[in-house]
Amino acid sequence: MQEVLSQLEIDQLLEALTSGKLQPEEAQQSVQAPASKPYDFRRPNKFSREHLRTLEMVHQNFARLLSSFLSGYLRAPVSIELVSVGQLIYDEFIRSIPTPTVMSIFNLAPLDGQAILEAGTPVILPMLDLVFGGPGSPTDVLRELTDIELTVARRLLGRVLEHLSQAWSDLFPVEAGIEAIESNPRMSQILAPNEIIALITLNISINDEQRGLLNLCLPYMLLEPVISHLSVRQQFLRKSRQPRPEELHWLKHWLGFSPLELHVVLGESRISIREFLQLQEGDVLVLERLVSQDLDLYIEGELKFGVQPGRVRDHLAVQVVSMKEGGDIIE
Repeated sequence: MQEVLSQLEIDQLLEALTSGKLQPEEAQQSVQAPASKPYDFRRPNKFSREHLRTLEMVHQNFARLLSSFLSGYLRAPVSIELVSVGQLIYDEFIRSIPTPTVMSIFNLAPLDGQAILEAGTPVILPMLDLVFGGPGSPTDVLRELTDIELTVARRLLGRVLEHLSQAWSDLFPVEAGIEAIESNPRMSQILAPNEIIALITLNISINDEQRGLLNLCLPYMLLEPVISHLSVRQQFLRKSRQPRPEELHWLKHWLGFSPLELHVVLGESRISIREFLQLQEGDVLVLERLVSQDLDLYIEGELKFGVQPGRVRDHLAVQVVSMKEGGDIIE
Protein backbone atom coordinates (compact mmCIF):
# COMPACT_ATOMS: atom_id res chain seq x y z
CA MET A 1 0.00 0.00 0.00
CA GLN A 2 1.41 3.41 -0.98
CA GLU A 3 2.04 5.97 1.73
CA VAL A 4 -0.44 8.87 1.84
CA LEU A 5 1.28 12.26 2.01
CA SER A 6 0.12 14.90 4.46
CA GLN A 7 -0.76 18.42 3.29
CA LEU A 8 2.49 19.78 4.75
CA GLU A 9 4.55 17.21 2.81
CA ILE A 10 2.69 18.07 -0.42
CA ASP A 11 3.41 21.79 0.09
CA GLN A 12 7.10 21.09 0.73
CA LEU A 13 7.33 18.90 -2.38
CA LEU A 14 5.71 21.55 -4.57
CA GLU A 15 8.04 24.22 -3.17
CA ALA A 16 11.09 22.05 -3.93
CA LEU A 17 9.90 21.47 -7.51
CA THR A 18 9.26 25.19 -8.03
CA SER A 19 12.66 26.24 -6.69
CA GLY A 20 14.49 23.58 -8.73
CA LYS A 21 15.91 21.79 -5.70
CA LEU A 22 14.08 18.61 -6.75
CA GLN A 23 13.76 17.19 -10.27
CA PRO A 24 10.35 15.80 -11.43
CA GLU A 25 11.85 12.31 -11.94
CA GLU A 26 13.12 12.28 -8.36
CA ALA A 27 9.75 13.44 -7.03
CA GLN A 28 7.96 10.70 -8.94
CA GLN A 29 10.31 8.07 -7.54
CA SER A 30 9.90 9.39 -3.99
CA VAL A 31 6.10 9.28 -4.24
CA GLN A 32 5.79 5.91 -5.96
CA ALA A 33 8.44 4.03 -4.00
CA PRO A 34 6.59 1.27 -2.12
CA ALA A 35 7.25 0.94 1.57
CA SER A 36 8.75 -2.38 2.68
CA LYS A 37 6.87 -4.51 5.17
CA PRO A 38 8.55 -6.97 7.52
CA TYR A 39 7.59 -10.65 7.09
CA ASP A 40 8.46 -13.45 9.50
CA PHE A 41 8.94 -16.68 7.55
CA ARG A 42 8.72 -18.64 10.80
CA ARG A 43 5.12 -17.43 11.22
CA PRO A 44 3.41 -17.46 7.82
CA ASN A 45 -0.18 -16.23 7.65
CA LYS A 46 -2.01 -19.29 6.38
CA PHE A 47 -5.50 -18.07 7.34
CA SER A 48 -6.72 -15.15 5.27
CA ARG A 49 -8.94 -12.40 6.66
CA GLU A 50 -11.93 -14.01 4.96
CA HIS A 51 -11.15 -17.34 6.63
CA LEU A 52 -10.95 -15.66 10.03
CA ARG A 53 -14.23 -13.79 9.44
CA THR A 54 -15.98 -17.07 8.61
CA LEU A 55 -14.55 -18.71 11.73
CA GLU A 56 -15.80 -15.73 13.71
CA MET A 57 -19.33 -16.16 12.32
CA VAL A 58 -19.34 -19.90 13.05
CA HIS A 59 -18.15 -19.52 16.63
CA GLN A 60 -20.46 -16.61 17.39
CA ASN A 61 -23.23 -19.11 16.71
CA PHE A 62 -21.36 -21.63 18.88
CA ALA A 63 -21.27 -19.09 21.73
CA ARG A 64 -25.04 -18.57 21.49
CA LEU A 65 -25.77 -22.30 21.43
CA LEU A 66 -23.42 -22.94 24.34
CA SER A 67 -24.93 -20.11 26.44
CA SER A 68 -28.41 -21.60 26.09
CA PHE A 69 -27.22 -25.15 26.79
CA LEU A 70 -25.13 -24.34 29.88
CA SER A 71 -27.84 -22.09 31.35
CA GLY A 72 -30.25 -25.03 31.28
CA TYR A 73 -27.72 -27.73 32.15
CA LEU A 74 -26.21 -25.88 35.13
CA ARG A 75 -29.53 -24.24 36.19
CA ALA A 76 -27.78 -20.87 36.39
CA PRO A 77 -27.47 -17.87 34.07
CA VAL A 78 -24.45 -18.42 31.82
CA SER A 79 -23.31 -15.82 29.29
CA ILE A 80 -20.67 -16.62 26.66
CA GLU A 81 -19.23 -14.03 24.29
CA LEU A 82 -16.72 -14.37 21.49
CA VAL A 83 -13.64 -12.30 22.38
CA SER A 84 -11.24 -12.85 19.49
CA VAL A 85 -10.36 -14.99 16.50
CA GLY A 86 -6.74 -14.97 15.35
CA GLN A 87 -3.83 -17.07 14.19
CA LEU A 88 -0.53 -17.79 15.91
CA ILE A 89 1.96 -20.62 16.29
CA TYR A 90 1.22 -23.59 18.52
CA ASP A 91 4.16 -22.95 20.86
CA GLU A 92 2.86 -19.47 21.73
CA PHE A 93 -0.57 -20.91 22.54
CA ILE A 94 0.88 -23.59 24.83
CA ARG A 95 3.12 -21.09 26.65
CA SER A 96 0.14 -18.79 27.33
CA ILE A 97 -1.85 -21.45 29.20
CA PRO A 98 -1.45 -21.57 33.00
CA THR A 99 -0.87 -24.80 34.93
CA PRO A 100 -2.97 -26.60 36.04
CA THR A 101 -5.79 -26.41 33.52
CA VAL A 102 -8.24 -28.70 31.73
CA MET A 103 -7.26 -29.37 28.11
CA SER A 104 -9.57 -31.60 26.09
CA ILE A 105 -7.82 -33.10 23.08
CA PHE A 106 -10.52 -34.00 20.57
CA ASN A 107 -10.99 -34.98 16.94
CA LEU A 108 -13.35 -33.62 14.31
CA ALA A 109 -14.34 -36.61 12.20
CA PRO A 110 -14.04 -37.00 9.24
CA LEU A 111 -11.14 -34.50 9.38
CA ASP A 112 -7.71 -35.98 10.09
CA GLY A 113 -6.01 -34.52 13.12
CA GLN A 114 -6.62 -33.23 16.63
CA ALA A 115 -7.75 -29.97 18.19
CA ILE A 116 -7.80 -28.60 21.75
CA LEU A 117 -10.53 -27.14 23.96
CA GLU A 118 -8.94 -25.47 26.99
CA ALA A 119 -10.90 -24.38 30.07
CA GLY A 120 -9.01 -22.95 33.05
CA THR A 121 -9.80 -23.99 36.61
CA PRO A 122 -11.51 -20.61 37.35
CA VAL A 123 -14.05 -21.63 34.68
CA ILE A 124 -14.41 -25.38 35.14
CA LEU A 125 -14.51 -25.52 38.97
CA PRO A 126 -17.61 -23.25 39.37
CA MET A 127 -19.34 -25.31 36.65
CA LEU A 128 -18.56 -28.54 38.50
CA ASP A 129 -19.77 -26.95 41.74
CA LEU A 130 -23.12 -26.21 40.04
CA VAL A 131 -23.32 -29.77 38.68
CA PHE A 132 -22.79 -31.13 42.22
CA GLY A 133 -25.57 -28.88 43.55
CA GLY A 134 -23.49 -26.01 44.89
CA PRO A 135 -23.89 -22.26 44.27
CA GLY A 136 -21.10 -22.11 41.67
CA SER A 137 -18.98 -19.73 43.73
CA PRO A 138 -15.69 -18.52 42.20
CA THR A 139 -12.43 -19.87 43.56
CA ASP A 140 -8.91 -18.45 43.59
CA VAL A 141 -7.34 -21.83 44.37
CA LEU A 142 -5.40 -23.29 41.44
CA ARG A 143 -5.50 -27.06 41.86
CA GLU A 144 -5.78 -30.15 39.75
CA LEU A 145 -9.14 -31.87 39.48
CA THR A 146 -9.86 -35.04 41.40
CA ASP A 147 -10.66 -38.27 39.56
CA ILE A 148 -14.38 -37.79 40.17
CA GLU A 149 -14.23 -34.18 38.97
CA LEU A 150 -12.30 -35.24 35.86
CA THR A 151 -14.97 -37.82 35.00
CA VAL A 152 -17.77 -35.25 35.34
CA ALA A 153 -15.72 -32.61 33.50
CA ARG A 154 -15.11 -35.01 30.61
CA ARG A 155 -18.84 -35.62 30.30
CA LEU A 156 -19.61 -31.88 30.49
CA LEU A 157 -16.97 -30.95 27.90
CA GLY A 158 -18.26 -33.74 25.66
CA ARG A 159 -21.65 -32.04 25.67
CA VAL A 160 -19.93 -28.71 24.89
CA LEU A 161 -18.28 -30.29 21.85
CA GLU A 162 -21.67 -31.58 20.66
CA HIS A 163 -22.72 -27.95 20.25
CA LEU A 164 -19.46 -27.19 18.46
CA SER A 165 -20.41 -29.88 15.93
CA GLN A 166 -23.85 -28.30 15.62
CA ALA A 167 -22.35 -24.84 15.00
CA TRP A 168 -20.17 -26.30 12.23
CA SER A 169 -23.01 -28.31 10.63
CA ASP A 170 -24.02 -25.55 8.19
CA LEU A 171 -20.42 -25.07 7.08
CA PHE A 172 -19.14 -28.64 7.05
CA PRO A 173 -20.60 -31.65 8.94
CA VAL A 174 -18.22 -32.85 11.67
CA GLU A 175 -18.51 -34.99 14.78
CA ALA A 176 -16.36 -33.97 17.74
CA GLY A 177 -15.14 -36.61 20.17
CA ILE A 178 -12.80 -36.34 23.17
CA GLU A 179 -9.66 -38.47 22.98
CA ALA A 180 -7.82 -37.36 26.12
CA ILE A 181 -7.75 -34.76 28.88
CA GLU A 182 -4.53 -33.15 30.11
CA SER A 183 -3.90 -30.83 33.07
CA ASN A 184 -0.36 -29.82 32.06
CA PRO A 185 -0.16 -27.93 28.73
CA ARG A 186 3.52 -28.93 28.27
CA MET A 187 2.46 -32.58 28.07
CA SER A 188 0.20 -31.92 25.08
CA GLN A 189 2.49 -32.17 22.05
CA ILE A 190 -0.05 -32.89 19.33
CA LEU A 191 1.64 -30.43 16.92
CA ALA A 192 5.07 -29.14 16.07
CA PRO A 193 5.88 -25.90 17.97
CA ASN A 194 5.89 -23.77 14.78
CA GLU A 195 2.59 -25.07 13.36
CA ILE A 196 -0.03 -22.39 12.63
CA ILE A 197 -3.32 -22.58 14.54
CA ALA A 198 -6.55 -20.63 14.62
CA LEU A 199 -7.26 -19.55 18.20
CA ILE A 200 -10.86 -18.79 19.16
CA THR A 201 -11.26 -17.22 22.61
CA LEU A 202 -14.60 -17.11 24.45
CA ASN A 203 -15.39 -15.19 27.64
CA ILE A 204 -17.62 -17.00 30.17
CA SER A 205 -19.76 -15.36 32.86
CA ILE A 206 -21.73 -17.37 35.46
CA ASN A 207 -24.34 -15.74 37.69
CA ASP A 208 -23.44 -12.38 36.08
CA GLU A 209 -19.82 -12.70 37.24
CA GLN A 210 -16.91 -13.14 34.85
CA ARG A 211 -15.18 -16.47 35.42
CA GLY A 212 -12.54 -16.71 32.71
CA LEU A 213 -11.78 -17.75 29.15
CA LEU A 214 -12.49 -20.79 27.03
CA ASN A 215 -9.88 -21.33 24.30
CA LEU A 216 -10.45 -23.37 21.16
CA CYS A 217 -7.31 -24.32 19.20
CA LEU A 218 -7.92 -25.44 15.59
CA PRO A 219 -4.70 -26.33 13.70
CA TYR A 220 -4.36 -25.32 10.06
CA MET A 221 -3.41 -28.91 9.24
CA LEU A 222 -6.79 -30.03 10.58
CA LEU A 223 -8.80 -27.44 8.62
CA GLU A 224 -6.76 -27.55 5.42
CA PRO A 225 -9.11 -30.04 3.64
CA VAL A 226 -12.09 -27.71 4.24
CA ILE A 227 -10.29 -24.38 3.92
CA SER A 228 -12.24 -23.65 0.73
CA HIS A 229 -15.45 -23.72 2.78
CA LEU A 230 -14.18 -20.87 4.98
CA SER A 231 -15.41 -18.13 2.70
CA VAL A 232 -18.29 -15.71 3.14
CA ARG A 233 -19.53 -16.62 -0.35
CA GLN A 234 -19.99 -20.22 0.77
CA GLN A 235 -22.15 -19.00 3.63
CA PHE A 236 -24.68 -17.51 1.19
CA LEU A 237 -24.57 -20.45 -1.23
CA ARG A 238 -25.13 -23.20 1.31
CA LYS A 239 -28.44 -24.98 1.04
CA SER A 240 -31.04 -24.90 3.75
CA ARG A 241 -31.53 -28.18 5.55
CA GLN A 242 -34.16 -29.78 7.72
CA PRO A 243 -33.40 -30.07 11.44
CA ARG A 244 -32.00 -33.41 12.49
CA PRO A 245 -34.10 -35.64 14.82
CA GLU A 246 -31.62 -35.23 17.67
CA GLU A 247 -31.82 -31.43 17.33
CA LEU A 248 -35.61 -31.55 17.65
CA HIS A 249 -35.27 -33.92 20.61
CA TRP A 250 -32.97 -31.60 22.55
CA LEU A 251 -35.04 -28.54 21.64
CA LYS A 252 -38.16 -30.18 23.10
CA HIS A 253 -36.14 -31.39 26.09
CA TRP A 254 -34.83 -27.96 27.11
CA LEU A 255 -38.13 -26.23 26.35
CA GLY A 256 -39.58 -28.50 29.02
CA PHE A 257 -37.58 -26.57 31.65
CA SER A 258 -39.05 -23.18 30.69
CA PRO A 259 -40.83 -21.54 33.68
CA LEU A 260 -44.55 -20.70 33.37
CA GLU A 261 -46.69 -18.38 35.45
CA LEU A 262 -49.94 -19.87 36.80
CA HIS A 263 -52.98 -18.03 38.25
CA VAL A 264 -56.07 -19.54 39.86
CA VAL A 265 -59.27 -17.45 39.93
CA LEU A 266 -61.40 -18.34 42.95
CA GLY A 267 -64.36 -16.35 41.71
CA GLU A 268 -65.64 -12.97 40.62
CA SER A 269 -68.14 -10.47 42.00
CA ARG A 270 -69.50 -7.23 40.68
CA ILE A 271 -70.21 -4.29 43.03
CA SER A 272 -70.73 -0.56 42.63
CA ILE A 273 -68.14 2.08 43.48
CA ARG A 274 -70.32 3.19 46.43
CA GLU A 275 -70.30 -0.36 47.81
CA PHE A 276 -66.57 -0.61 47.28
CA LEU A 277 -65.93 2.62 49.22
CA GLN A 278 -68.08 1.34 52.11
CA LEU A 279 -66.30 -2.02 52.44
CA GLN A 280 -65.11 -2.79 55.96
CA GLU A 281 -63.38 -5.63 57.72
CA GLY A 282 -65.78 -8.53 58.21
CA ASP A 283 -67.98 -7.76 55.17
CA VAL A 284 -68.84 -10.73 52.94
CA LEU A 285 -68.76 -10.66 49.12
CA VAL A 286 -70.83 -13.23 47.26
CA LEU A 287 -68.87 -14.69 44.36
CA GLU A 288 -70.49 -15.58 41.06
CA ARG A 289 -69.40 -19.21 41.36
CA LEU A 290 -71.03 -22.21 43.04
CA VAL A 291 -69.08 -24.31 45.51
CA SER A 292 -69.48 -27.33 43.24
CA GLN A 293 -68.01 -25.50 40.21
CA ASP A 294 -64.37 -25.86 39.17
CA LEU A 295 -61.98 -22.94 39.57
CA ASP A 296 -60.21 -21.48 36.53
CA LEU A 297 -56.47 -22.02 36.11
CA TYR A 298 -54.71 -19.55 33.79
CA ILE A 299 -51.26 -20.26 32.29
CA GLU A 300 -49.46 -17.13 31.05
CA GLY A 301 -52.83 -15.33 31.01
CA GLU A 302 -54.71 -18.00 29.01
CA LEU A 303 -57.45 -20.17 30.46
CA LYS A 304 -56.32 -23.81 30.24
CA PHE A 305 -57.64 -25.96 33.11
CA GLY A 306 -60.47 -26.42 35.57
CA VAL A 307 -59.22 -27.21 39.09
CA GLN A 308 -60.45 -28.01 42.58
CA PRO A 309 -58.86 -26.33 45.64
CA GLY A 310 -57.17 -28.33 48.36
CA ARG A 311 -54.13 -28.57 50.61
CA VAL A 312 -50.88 -30.53 50.44
CA ARG A 313 -49.31 -30.59 53.92
CA ASP A 314 -49.00 -26.90 54.88
CA HIS A 315 -49.44 -25.55 51.34
CA LEU A 316 -52.52 -24.49 49.45
CA ALA A 317 -52.87 -26.46 46.23
CA VAL A 318 -55.23 -27.22 43.36
CA GLN A 319 -56.00 -30.46 41.54
CA VAL A 320 -56.49 -30.40 37.77
CA VAL A 321 -59.84 -32.06 36.94
CA SER A 322 -60.61 -30.80 33.42
CA MET A 323 -59.20 -28.92 30.44
CA LYS A 324 -60.68 -25.64 29.21
CA GLU A 325 -60.14 -23.89 25.89
CA GLY A 326 -62.00 -20.79 24.83
CA GLY A 327 -64.21 -21.02 27.88
CA ASP A 328 -65.50 -24.49 26.95
CA ILE A 329 -64.77 -27.40 29.24
CA ILE A 330 -63.23 -30.49 27.67
CA GLU A 331 -63.50 -33.45 30.01
